[in-house]
Amino acid sequence: MPTAFADICFTPSVKAAQSLYGSRQANRGFELSEDARNSLGEREAEFIAERDSFYQATVSESGWPYVQHRGGPKGFLKVLDDRTLGFADFRGNIQYLSVGNLNANDRISLILMDYPNRRRLKIWGRVRIVHESDEPDLIEKLEVATYRARVERGIVIYVEAYDWNCPQHITPRYTEAEIEGLLGPLREENRLLKAQASATPNTDLILGDGPLELAITGIRQLTKRVRAFELSSTNGAELPGFEAGAHLTVPVRLSNGELTTRHYSICSDPANKRVYEIAVLREASGQGGSVAVHELFALGLRLNCSLPKNNFVLHTDSRPAILIAGGIGITPIKAMTHSLQAQAREFQIHYAVRSETEAAYLDPLKQAFGDRLTVYAADQHHRLNPEELLSASPADAVFYLCGPNRLIEAVTAAAQLQNKDLRLERFSVLTAATDQPVIVELKRSKRLIQVEAGQSILAAVCAAGVDALHDCRVGNCGSCAVKVLDGVPDHRDSVLSQAEKDRARLMCICVSRARSERLVLDL
Repeated sequence: MPTAFADICFTPSVKAAQSLYGSRQANRGFELSEDARNSLGEREAEFIAERDSFYQATVSESGWPYVQHRGGPKGFLKVLDDRTLGFADFRGNIQYLSVGNLNANDRISLILMDYPNRRRLKIWGRVRIVHESDEPDLIEKLEVATYRARVERGIVIYVEAYDWNCPQHITPRYTEAEIEGLLGPLREENRLLKAQASATPNTDLILGDGPLELAITGIRQLTKRVRAFELSSTNGAELPGFEAGAHLTVPVRLSNGELTTRHYSICSDPANKRVYEIAVLREASGQGGSVAVHELFALGLRLNCSLPKNNFVLHTDSRPAILIAGGIGITPIKAMTHSLQAQAREFQIHYAVRSETEAAYLDPLKQAFGDRLTVYAADQHHRLNPEELLSASPADAVFYLCGPNRLIEAVTAAAQLQNKDLRLERFSVLTAATDQPVIVELKRSKRLIQVEAGQSILAAVCAAGVDALHDCRVGNCGSCAVKVLDGVPDHRDSVLSQAEKDRARLMCICVSRARSERLVLDL
């Protein structure tokens, strides 16, 4: 059964044009769909209720279309039921072009725009014109309580079809209220930062003891929750070179006064030797590092960081690269795009986000890479399908993945089934609801410790006062790998080879746990 949209719009001449320009097969899905898309659902009703304008098209007896803009307060176009819309028609310029057209031809087409989120809903329907003298109760339903103008008539639209458009070529635009909503929190945050700067001159602070002394020379708010920091040499010299995928170990002082470190991917162009850029997602429910960065990192603050390290290295041969990012996982992927483009190598970018407004670096990526970039916005019900993506990619492609654990597990499972070359980097620890406490014996230290369900083995070892090498804390680098003398490990790292796990009996204690009730480690 075709969608009602295809049934109405895919005329013989339209199908001929699709064949001529090579999109006939791509549009066949509309004709094979099981969803007619002629009954408005909850998603459509919510979208319509938030609109304060739409465009409508009618056709005259002479065959000429007439497009009109209709505006009002949010929700002036009302959903009367799942097949019916209506709005109050007020007195205008008294030309009555649309009304006259509808008296002769009751067909109408609407386009409803959400410019900030780049969404567009198209509706086809047939119109019945209603007057108060005939149906006062219906006119009362269509009236807008906050707009005291006389209703000349009501326009009732019986929905024949609807379709959501892709966001391509929609330029974001914002109302005064929307701009104020975006600027309000930033103004308050700016006020707090200025107050902090006055109370504590951050330009005199130096955090950390790493070998690379950097200063914060630029700060940009990329989204409501993501902030970018530019780091430069304190003496104006060029910075040490790095390869795409590298990260910095950055000192951070938590709210309790503890000085710790966090790892952030360098997302700037590796060809730029004057600045490193990192981007930090503020996670209120995290361990406090990102919140501290957002609240305390200010212009002029000096940070003694590590030299760039790379556990997520691009391949150097001619095979194409497929770059997959989820949310803030775009940071190492962005650096990879710079290197791949500079080398004129074949690559594609697949970016999964909650919404386009929350997607860091989205606009510059669109401008730089166009058709090479595919965006999957969950709020637009456009989700990345790992099986389809991997099977549709070149057979010799190398896949690079960084994102939340849910995305990583889904793509990893698909890659294993299809025997794909997948390289990944995590930015959070992989946990499971079934994790249980485990007893760990440290053979050389002669210690017996209990690791709680929500605790890493590394954290328990350090809390027990045992010195253990470590770096990334999320299973990317292998620094914390130790030999398992007894017990069955539950490997959750992304760095150890199968031979290292099986023959060398190594495990990364920062993320991996135990399948047995007890582990004995050579530590």
